[in-house]
Amino acid sequence: MPDEKFDEKELEKREEKSPEEKSWDEKWQRDPLNTIAWATILIWAGIVLLADNLGYLDPLRDLGRGTAGLGFLADFEAWSLIFFGAGVIILLEILVRLLIPAYRKPVGGTLIFGLVLIGIGLGDVFGWTIIWPLILIGLGLSILLRGVMRNR
Repeated sequence: MPDEKFDEKELEKREEKSPEEKSWDEKWQRDPLNTIAWATILIWAGIVLLADNLGYLDPLRDLGRGTAGLGFLADFEAWSLIFFGAGVIILLEILVRLLIPAYRKPVGGTLIFGLVLIGIGLGDVFGWTIIWPLILIGLGLSILLRGVMRNR
């Protein structure tokens, strides 16, 4: 009997909590964006690796065979393409978080992570001497915009 009373009291306490006091599990269930983004990244990586293993990316590297309009991918290796795509997916998650108030949360660290992934992906195409300064410029602009928007 004492266990039943304890369970009932614990249940009442959980129901009375304000949104700020909810447990991590409860918050996680209401915020599926992170799960969707990581699942999409895994699917993207699987598609790129499968295409590479089946040889579908090889014709892109040898444009003499005549590919169906995917020549812009010719400079990407499989892993560079995976990192670039993962960065784009992360940036799309940030965009959704900023546009939909229900999913809004701080995105500074996620923005840095997404830009670094894109930088790693583009590093083989453009070279690191161009990519890292562009990442620093992007980070500086994001900090500047965040500071300006906060003061308004």
